[in-house]
Amino acid sequence: MEHITETPTVTAPAERFTGEVYLNMIEAPADPARLASALVRFTPGARTNWHSHAKGQVLYVTDGVGLVGTRDGDVVRITAGETVKCPPGEEHWHGATDTTLMAHIAMVVGDGSGDGTSWLEPVTDEQYTAALAATGR
Repeated sequence: MEHITETPTVTAPAERFTGEVYLNMIEAPADPARLASALVRFTPGARTNWHSHAKGQVLYVTDGVGLVGTRDGDVVRITAGETVKCPPGEEHWHGATDTTLMAHIAMVVGDGSGDGTSWLEPVTDEQYTAALAATGR
């Protein structure tokens, strides 16, 4: 058993996120296990870039209100206690609403050479505003 009492909070890399986002790694993929998980905290308006995961992703919201959007225009509003499953290869993004913080635990299964995430371009302000409108904001 390993008891980890604290993980450092780091600023999320600007090349993958818009706005202020903070990460606490829970688990990094390491043989033989391949789980990667992190607590991710988004300030209002902050969000990920478009991205996909080789083996999919599970998001469990711990606090606040956020959005998850897909390339086909589907957007869901997420709140504490809810889970979103993104299938393998689906291009998507997630983040806080424009007025509320949002925190989630992000979980992915690595592909043997890392966490299997393919990072893409930023979500534009127009795409973000459309997502807010789609959820009644």
